[in-house]
Amino acid sequence: MREKITFLLLLALTLPALAVGPDFVPEPNNVTAAVITCTGLIDDGLYSSIKRRANTALENGADYIILEISTYGGLVKSADDISKFLILELAQKAHTVAYITTEAISAGAMISVSCQDIIMKENTTIGDCAPILIGDKLEGVEREKQESFIRAAFQKAAQANKYPAALLEAMVSRHKKVWQVKNIQTGLYEYHEDEKLPKDPNVYDLAGKNLIDTENEILTLTAQRAKEYGVAREVVDDFDGVTNYLAKRDNVNFSKNIIRLEPNWSEQLVRMLNHPSVTSILFMVGILGVYIELKTPGIFLPAAVAIFCFAILFGSKYLVGMATWWEVAIFAIGITLLFLEVFVIPGFGIAGVSGIVCILVGLFGILVPNRPNELPWPRYDLGDMQWKMFTDGTLALGIGFIGFTILAYFLAKFLPKTSTFAGLVLSPAGAGEKLQIDSTAPLAEICELKIGDDGIAMTKLRPAGRAKFRQAIVDVVTEGDLIEKDKKVKIVHIQGNKVVVKQMS
Repeated sequence: MREKITFLLLLALTLPALAVGPDFVPEPNNVTAAVITCTGLIDDGLYSSIKRRANTALENGADYIILEISTYGGLVKSADDISKFLILELAQKAHTVAYITTEAISAGAMISVSCQDIIMKENTTIGDCAPILIGDKLEGVEREKQESFIRAAFQKAAQANKYPAALLEAMVSRHKKVWQVKNIQTGLYEYHEDEKLPKDPNVYDLAGKNLIDTENEILTLTAQRAKEYGVAREVVDDFDGVTNYLAKRDNVNFSKNIIRLEPNWSEQLVRMLNHPSVTSILFMVGILGVYIELKTPGIFLPAAVAIFCFAILFGSKYLVGMATWWEVAIFAIGITLLFLEVFVIPGFGIAGVSGIVCILVGLFGILVPNRPNELPWPRYDLGDMQWKMFTDGTLALGIGFIGFTILAYFLAKFLPKTSTFAGLVLSPAGAGEKLQIDSTAPLAEICELKIGDDGIAMTKLRPAGRAKFRQAIVDVVTEGDLIEKDKKVKIVHIQGNKVVVKQMS
């Protein structure tokens, strides 16, 4: 009886397996995919945007997060931050895929290999991540110091996502010599550096090894070569090819409603404000506002416009990692010192020179991405992107300064002759030239002033205030000296409606 029961139990357990058969394939799982675009310059703004959009995708139930990559690179710090986020955080919650639509060069390659899969569109490229020293040749210990950090990031990605580490390192270091060797036992190709080439002919086909990368080139792979060498999982024609490949490989069904997450308006605005053309306009309008305020003190509107432009200029650079807190502070100190020199401290000395130096240092600082404890000097980055950013920024400020010079010339020369702008920017008066000034007296008593007229200070002049010349009470400014109320003053210069006086002995 016991044997019969045992037989029936075994039969019950065996029948389902016989019914399923050896070729049984389980029903595919339904999954959701989200697409995050990764284009243009890689900076801190893009890093924050990718984090935000990835969290949004997870909140919407995304199982696969696909990064559409099209970039020539950017800041090494930002690329490393994105890489760590993809490997250490996002990969634990969703499957990450890099879909290269045009190129993934430099920092773009670092982000791509940090995804669990790389899928490339036909005729695209990936690679070229060597650091470059600007203005000098990077060799020896200095080169190794710079490359070791980037190589470590690629080694970490290769280990996490099962890419050939030797090939990824060859994208960083020029001296790497990489061979393709077939493992006879597994039938698979492996990639080894020259000094780590296996020696056992019983395990590896050493006679048939192929040189993939020489010591005189930095590895950059086309889509087909990347697939052949195991860097790319697949080469496709379009985005549908990506989902079709993943669906077949992973036995999943993708929802037709694929979530596509683009940067929001504020992220796009910040990146737009950092465009060189916008930078040049902000700089031009900012220094033009400072110039008008210095020429016509007391209006305050030009100063407000200047502050607004410089706040946008430095704020946008700060948000993308191009400016640090001390660069913003030193520029603000420079502007303050310059205004103190003009309006408070007599003459032009230490405060004025220090202000100009601080302004130049602050402007130079925003041209180069650096940490708060680093000097803003272009040294190295993934590829030559840092040098390009520096030259683009310098060109933008140069164009802005040329535009300011032209506008300032026309403001000083032509606008004073028009009735519309005569009260804003006015031409200087020469010795003996008369100036008609409105006063508190009736219209019949309007007084004409000229250089050399004597008057009385009606208020304390520090340096601006009011003085009385015959029947007219007008706004005046000193050359920088403090003049007490009721002291005698003399007109020494007239520029438009700006009357400059000094105390009479």
